[in-house]
Amino acid sequence: MAEKKKNELWEWTKALLIAVVLAAVIRYFLFAPIVVDGLSMMPTLHDQDRMIVNKLSYKVGEPERFDIIVFHAPENKDYIKRVIGLPGDKVEYKNDTLYVNGKAYEEPYLEEYKKQVIDGPLTDPFTLEEKIGRETVPEGQLFVMGDNRRFSKDSRHIGTVPFNKVLGKTSIIYWPIDDIRKID
Repeated sequence: MAEKKKNELWEWTKALLIAVVLAAVIRYFLFAPIVVDGLSMMPTLHDQDRMIVNKLSYKVGEPERFDIIVFHAPENKDYIKRVIGLPGDKVEYKNDTLYVNGKAYEEPYLEEYKKQVIDGPLTDPFTLEEKIGRETVPEGQLFVMGDNRRFSKDSRHIGTVPFNKVLGKTSIIYWPIDDIRKID
């Protein structure tokens, strides 16, 4: 009887160890939770939204314009921002409109805020050269901005983001329950 209990304890211990190792591998290499801290991505993301970061997404693919990414910022913090410029892109804002390589882009995620602003543009005009001292986004880097353009510390302030600082793409809010959704 004592041998049977010892065997059962060993089986439970092995199962628990496997579960812990599997959870650590998934969290470290594949997916991780992150909490939105602040208002820089309003109205798309709210302060204290909890999201899943897909760490595998850019191991097998490249970032795309308008992806929402998580990256290590210079202040030893992780930031959540939207990809606006890819390597080689010329980015500028005129009349509250995004231009990439001379082509105007719609940003439907900003429409709600644009309607509320009555004292000027949501996004102040700028050229990439004014912000980072270059005409185009450098190779291996991304130009990112928060959706709350007036209150976002992003590439306009901290410069471009190197690919190796990007943790991954995020598009799923899992908490609070009322806000569970996939973000485009």
